[in-house]
Amino acid sequence: MYGMWAAMSAALGLPALVFLLFPPKARKQNQWVDAGDIAKLPPNSPVELTFRRNRVDGWKVISEKSTAWVVKQADNSVVAYGPQCTHLGCAYHWEDKQNQFLCPCHSSLFGLDGKVVDGPAPRPLDRYDVKVEAGKLLIGDLRRSEGV
Repeated sequence: MYGMWAAMSAALGLPALVFLLFPPKARKQNQWVDAGDIAKLPPNSPVELTFRRNRVDGWKVISEKSTAWVVKQADNSVVAYGPQCTHLGCAYHWEDKQNQFLCPCHSSLFGLDGKVVDGPAPRPLDRYDVKVEAGKLLIGDLRRSEGV
């Protein structure tokens, strides 16, 4: 009787202990996501691009939709800004008339270079790591901007 009880406890308890004591290995790899063809981007004019990125949550892989404001500069280099204002995380947009990014919630203004022009935002827009391969824009991790 005690032997059966011990066998059942081990059969149920060992997987639970492994689950609690050994968390899943973090699959932290620098994922580059294809965001599109840079030939379609007009120079010095921001375009909001949408892309999908996989995120690992424990054992579960979740595909999330993300956006970035992408600016192709005159020398064909590309800058991609995170979609949230650095003040309180509101979504901002490009204002053609003002030639600036505008956060409508608290009136923060950002220049084409992502720097704060006016408003309560404490720092420039956050930037994604970007690289261009075979004419395709690849977006990496979002980096927090520093400074004012």
